[in-house]
This record gives sequence, structure tokens and C-alpha cells, in this order.
Amino acid sequence: MAGRRRGQATGCGTLTFDRPITAGMAPFVMAAADGLFASEGLAVTTDVTGSSAEAIERVAAGTSQLALVDVNELIRFRGKPTAPPVKAVFMLFNKSPYAFVARKSRGIRALSDIEGKTLGVAEGDFSFRLWPALARQNGIKPGSVKVNKISAAVREPMLSAGQVDAVAGFSYLSAVNLRDRGVPGRRSGRASVRRLWLRGLRLRYHRQSGLRGRQTRCGQGFVRAVIAGTHLAIREPGRAADQVASRMDGGSRDLELERLNAVISGQHPHRRGQAQRHRRHRSGPPRSGRSIKSPRISSS
Repeated sequence: MAGRRRGQATGCGTLTFDRPITAGMAPFVMAAADGLFASEGLAVTTDVTGSSAEAIERVAAGTSQLALVDVNELIRFRGKPTAPPVKAVFMLFNKSPYAFVARKSRGIRALSDIEGKTLGVAEGDFSFRLWPALARQNGIKPGSVKVNKISAAVREPMLSAGQVDAVAGFSYLSAVNLRDRGVPGRRSGRASVRRLWLRGLRLRYHRQSGLRGRQTRCGQGFVRAVIAGTHLAIREPGRAADQVASRMDGGSRDLELERLNAVISGQHPHRRGQAQRHRRHRSGPPRSGRSIKSPRISSS
């Protein structure tokens, strides 16, 4: 399909995001903005749901052909006896961004300091289902932590106002949102929970198993376009932030650029350095033809 003319693009179906668009979706935005899907002969449309569970259900029902979701939610879905064979075929993030983001002024500088504190958890936050195991792993008594179930829309505002001591969220979302509310980075802390969860289990592209012919070629072309879009976002984060912000209601280019840089430095620190050197020296195009290798999945 790589040789198909752009004017002959065929429908690859709908790509469903499990949350509103942010810089974390930059590879897909860049693939669309730079015609990478079209160069593969694909016409990809997008929509947004309120959760990974809903996005997976859409793929299972055939309403969507592709979805960007939390792989842990897929594991729960596949655990149902009658679950359709929806499977993960591409890993986007190398490391899980699950984190507790806290105010240092509330005496939280490490995960163990959360005992006796109030933790804000967004309703429907799948990662918090793993809290009991995380607590046991780190010698924390779950009952010593007061958990407030709150709306995701007020998570960072409540932390900024001191109504909770810490929140559960994604490192590149909650931490950046907190700084956007005027809380300097030196006054906030981030306790990563990668010690418990398997490295790399965050976002994956999903499709139904058993696809053949045109649909299989569609999936292969889609993955190639997303990999190329990832390289573009790493090499040109400023332009990627512009593209992401333009697709948001009231999006801030500066905020999304900070978020994208946090994603890049957290997921591919060596690649960020390569990109910076490339922008300084302009020594030629990056080797974007080589796909980003998925890391070995192992506990850390």
C-alpha cells in the first residue's frame, strides 16, 4: 500500500482515543498533519471516549477499528469468559506514566510519606485498582491513607488549593497541569510507581484479531505511519505542540510543548538528546525509517 497514490486512499476505519487529546497523542497528530497516513494509502478518522473500557468496547463491537487505551484495562477485558478476541499489537510508551503527584509543602517527598495523608483519585481511574498491591509492595498500610474520589476535572485544582495532599495521575498530565496552576516544580514531587507495574504497560494500539487481506495491510501501514509520526514529534516538538494545540478547544501551545518534552524525556531520553543535536547541527535527516524498538517487558 505504500505505493498507492494519495488520491486513492482507502478507509482504515476509526481510531478512538480513551481521553481528550493532549501532547501524548502527538505521534498520531503528526502522522495525520504530515500526510503519513495518506502516503500509506489510508484514510483514518478519530473520535474520543471517556475511558479505556469504552474504547475497547467500541473495537470489540466493530464501531472502531483502532483504539489507544491502557493495556491493563485490556487485560481485564480479556479476562471475561465471553470477551471477543481484541488484542494489543503496538506499544507506544516505553514506561508507565502512573504516578502520585504531591505537594512537598505537605511533607511528601517519597512514596512512604503518603501514610496519614489525603490522596485524591479521579473517578474511574483504573490505575488505582492496583493501589493495595502497591501499598503492600512498599510496606504502606492502605488504611492509613484517606482516599477522596474526585472528578478528574478538579484533581489538580484541589491539589493546588491544598484540599488534598497528593493525587494519582499520569506524570506528564498531573505534574504539568499543577505547574500550569502556578505551583513551581520544586514545590511538587512525583513518586513513580514503576517499581510495581511492569515497565512499558501503558498505551497500545488495539485491533480485533483474525483480520486478513486489506485490513491486515491497513494495520501495517497504520503502524508505519505512527512510528514515523513519533520520530517527527521527537525531532520537531515545537511544531508537534502547535499541531496538538490547534486540535484542542482552548489549547495552549506552550503547555502542550512542556507536556511533550516531559513525555520525550521520560520515555526516550537518549532520543531527545539526538533530536537536540540534530536541530543544532542540521547534519541531515534522522534515520526515521528504522522503527523504535519495543523494550523488553520486565519488572523494575
